[in-house]
Amino acid sequence: MMKNYIDQIPMPACVVSTEGIVKKANYLIKNVFVYEDIVGAKFFTLTGLRREALLRANQEEMIIERNERLFKIRTNENPEEKDDIAVFFEEATARESFRAKLESERAVIIYINIDNYDELIGSSSDNSRRAIPSQIDGILRKWGNSFDSPVINTGDDTYVMYTSQGKLDMMIEDEFSVLDSVREIEAQIDFPASISIGAGVSTVSLRESFDLAEAAMELALGRGGDQVVIKTDEGTKYYGGTMQAIEKNNRAKSRVIAHAMKTLIGDADKVLIMGHRWPDMDSFGSALGAYCISRYLGKEAYIVIDKHNEALDIIYSQAEDSEDYNLIKPEKALNLITPDTLLIIVDTNRPVLVESIEVVEACCNRVIIDHHRMTEDSFQKASVAYIESYASSASELMAELLQHFSQKRFINKFEAEAMLAGIMVDSNNFSGRTGVRTFEAASWLKRAGADTTEVKRFLQMNPDDFMMKASAIAGADFTDYGVAYASTNGQTGNTQIVNAQVADELLMVKGIKASFVLGINEKGQTIISARSLGDVNVQTLMEKFGGGGHFTAAAAQIDKTLEDVEEQLRIKVSDYMQKESQDSE
Repeated sequence: MMKNYIDQIPMPACVVSTEGIVKKANYLIKNVFVYEDIVGAKFFTLTGLRREALLRANQEEMIIERNERLFKIRTNENPEEKDDIAVFFEEATARESFRAKLESERAVIIYINIDNYDELIGSSSDNSRRAIPSQIDGILRKWGNSFDSPVINTGDDTYVMYTSQGKLDMMIEDEFSVLDSVREIEAQIDFPASISIGAGVSTVSLRESFDLAEAAMELALGRGGDQVVIKTDEGTKYYGGTMQAIEKNNRAKSRVIAHAMKTLIGDADKVLIMGHRWPDMDSFGSALGAYCISRYLGKEAYIVIDKHNEALDIIYSQAEDSEDYNLIKPEKALNLITPDTLLIIVDTNRPVLVESIEVVEACCNRVIIDHHRMTEDSFQKASVAYIESYASSASELMAELLQHFSQKRFINKFEAEAMLAGIMVDSNNFSGRTGVRTFEAASWLKRAGADTTEVKRFLQMNPDDFMMKASAIAGADFTDYGVAYASTNGQTGNTQIVNAQVADELLMVKGIKASFVLGINEKGQTIISARSLGDVNVQTLMEKFGGGGHFTAAAAQIDKTLEDVEEQLRIKVSDYMQKESQDSE
């Protein structure tokens, strides 16, 4: 029956059997395929489409290119697996060409920012103070001209570029070489010059493209700069990001944040403080710091915490036994929330990681204090956001903020020790991700009464975890390119902490540039702790697994078996290291 009407169809058509073989084709099929007769041929060989795909052809757009023309695939209505399928080839060359032209000419807004401009100028000699911005300006304008796209200066350290999707695609193909050009400027200071680029592309409106570009720039800066972020209606893409975030010498921002917090806390009826799920020492220490600020300003405050792992037992029990702090579960917090309640989120900027997303959604006013690089799913709306990826820890940022509220120290010995412990854990005892401001914060906490011996007691681990750590280190695999892999046995709430410590220890081995340690957490998820000495951007690698973190320290949690994750990890790391090796040649 189907074969009979195929010859009468006024477009190329054929019939495909249940085995995927062409059983019949009309004379117009020659417009699609160059062969004399396709009857008896495999449809997959001719088109690259399997029969299973044809069953979805009317629900999904399928375009093939044959004979220098484009055709859209359609089938008879609701084909079933047991039946032959009639396939129609609708000419789509003109339509697709017009669509491609419109796509290529779509307006793109690009914002450009000179990273760390104040530090760049302040650290330069008098002779180069004007020369460096002038060099960057010249590089940007030359780069824009190469793509017929004007670059307009909008401030001392900001630019805007107007271009098209087609030109943006060319920039992507060029791998945004302008980042390298700026980085190669002879600045003669402790850190290289760099720029951040945020691009916005929307099919909705030009206004939406501007908004996306702004959000992209904010994300690029929140991730440490020296990179490109492109936001579209469909999602976000990242390019570059080869430098670590530069520590800022200017403390004006922390002073402004402290003033804004003082106003928000003063206007609130109560303050809720919350970190990430299964809080670590930094999350809990920075939460206590926020509690101190609220207490000093005379506001009723609560720390929202549900479950914690054994590594936090000592310090949590001491806080709970003192009865000086309101430690509550998320369920109770929800009953306390009013329109005037302020929520302070510490040590995370991602909704998926917070202790309770219900608490977040119930609070209209939010403050975010964090040191992790921003990602696509970071909080988009906050009354105040203090996210500095150069900082060692949220406790470091909190210690700085505390100093702006009063000349007198209003934290006690235990609170100072909790924040110092947070700094020590996240900086691996001051051996990584530390700057001058890290030691200044630690020094201030020491003067506030922190006892390093007591802090060491907070950081003690139980014998089982110690043996797990020793076993993982002993079984580590040291591979080419200076990469070490290890895995921990057991499935506990402390696995992530043990993994992080193993990853840090493996960096002490000569020749090792990066380490990756896998394990299973209490939920049965495979977790990865990744560390590097700065030659490998472990953050971008962990983002491939849905995680994130910092340039030299990152992590991920994956709902797959450890064996599957390790196989994928080794492939991705190998590809990354090979590319880095080729780029350096």
